Amino acid sequence: MGHEEAAVGGQAVIEGVMMKSPERVATCVRRPNGEIAHRVDSYVSVTKRHRILGIPVIRGAINLFEQLSLGISALTYSADVVSTDDDKEVRKERTWKSSLSAGLTVVVALGAGLLLFFYLPLVIAGLVGAESDIAFNVVDGAVRLGIFFAYLAAINLWKEMRRVFEYHGAEHKSINALESGVELTVEAVKRHTTRHARCGTSFLLVVMILSIAVFIFMGRPESVVERLRRLLALPFIAGLSYEIIKLAGKQKGGLLMKVMTTPGLALQRFTTREPSDDQIEVALEALRYALGREVDSRDVGSSQ
Repeated sequence: MGHEEAAVGGQAVIEGVMMKSPERVATCVRRPNGEIAHRVDSYVSVTKRHRILGIPVIRGAINLFEQLSLGISALTYSADVVSTDDDKEVRKERTWKSSLSAGLTVVVALGAGLLLFFYLPLVIAGLVGAESDIAFNVVDGAVRLGIFFAYLAAINLWKEMRRVFEYHGAEHKSINALESGVELTVEAVKRHTTRHARCGTSFLLVVMILSIAVFIFMGRPESVVERLRRLLALPFIAGLSYEIIKLAGKQKGGLLMKVMTTPGLALQRFTTREPSDDQIEVALEALRYALGREVDSRDVGSSQ
C-alpha cells in the first residue's frame, strides 16, 4: 500500500461520496436518472505548501478547517446535482443560492455547536455545585459527552439521514478495501466493514475526552476572558487529537490503537449503515478519481 493510498479520506454527501487523496479531491453523486456525476479538483494541503504549518499539532488544526471547507463545497455540489432542473440559468442561480445557504448554515451550526457543546456544559457544571477544579471540569466534560451521544441518537431518528449513513458506510468499505490491498470491485468491497478508525466520529470522541484533561489543567473559568481562553484552546485540542489518532493508526493491532479507536468504532454504529451495490459503485468511482486511476489532465478541475 503506497503513501498516497494510506492517506485517503472521505465524506458522505447527498446521494454520493467525496474522496480526498494528497493530490485530488473527487466528489461523485448519483443523479436522479441513475447516472453518476463527478467533480475532480487538484488538491494540495496548505500544510504541504508551507512547512511551518506542517508542524505536529498545528497541522491537525489546519486539517480540521480544510476538511470543513472541502466538505461544505462537496455538499453544495451534491445538492446541485440531485436537482432535476436542467435549465442552465436556473441551475446557476440555484448554485449561488445553495452556496449562500451553505455558508449561513455553517454559521448557524457553529453558533449552535458552541452553545450546546461549550456554553451549556459550563452552565450545568456551575449549577451542579462542583467545588474543585477537577470536579467542575469532569462534570463539564460528562455533560458535553452526554450531549454528543444524545445528538447522535437524535439524528438516527431522522429518516432522511439513512441514505447519507449508507453512503458513509460505502465510503468506509471502499477505503478499507483499498487499505487491505484487494481489487476495487463492488463484490470485493462488500466484504469489508462499514467502520474505520480514522472516521470523523472517532476524531470527535477523542476531542471530547481530551478536552476534559486539558480543561482540568486550565482550572475553573470564573470570567468571560477565562471562558474565551478555553474556546481558543479548541484548535490546540483538535490538533493534538489528530496526532493521537495518527499515531494510533500507525500501530495497527497495538494497545494504543485499540484504546483510542474502539470507542469511536462502536459509535459508528450510529453514523454508518450497510450500503447497496449502487452506493458502493458511487464510492468506488470517487475513490478511483481521487487516486487518479481514471483521471486525465482534462478531468482535473472539471465536473460533469
